[in-house]
Amino acid sequence: MRTTAERVAVAQAKLAGDADVWVATGDGQGVAHLVPLSLCWHEDEIVVATEARSRTARNAEASTQARLALGSTRDVVSIEATVTVIAHADASPALVDAYRSRVGWDPADGGEWVFLRCRPVSVQVWRDVEEMAGRTVMRGGTWIE
Repeated sequence: MRTTAERVAVAQAKLAGDADVWVATGDGQGVAHLVPLSLCWHEDEIVVATEARSRTARNAEASTQARLALGSTRDVVSIEATVTVIAHADASPALVDAYRSRVGWDPADGGEWVFLRCRPVSVQVWRDVEEMAGRTVMRGGTWIE
């Protein structure tokens, strides 16, 4: 079984290195919507881009919450996050540059896009049933050591 420090390292490595993340949002009736999006880890936030008219953007704007997942079902990083939706045109140049550099494209190239800035509040990491205990590695936005 991995230690908390090892699990924190796994989560941070996936945030820094994975190309994509699963993003789940919910509407006002509690209907879940799940999509894969390109991942940018920037200033302790997961940044993803989606079309402004998408269900994901509408849900995130209304609820200000999302759940995200990295990895396989046999080695998962599960994240609860608060979400800020920001129009591409209103994003800082540093955020746009970081996103473009990380994912290899700029949403400004077509359509009306927004960034979802997802700030992790809780992170859990586990491989199998033996790692269910101690799976929480971030609580209240702070990594557990």
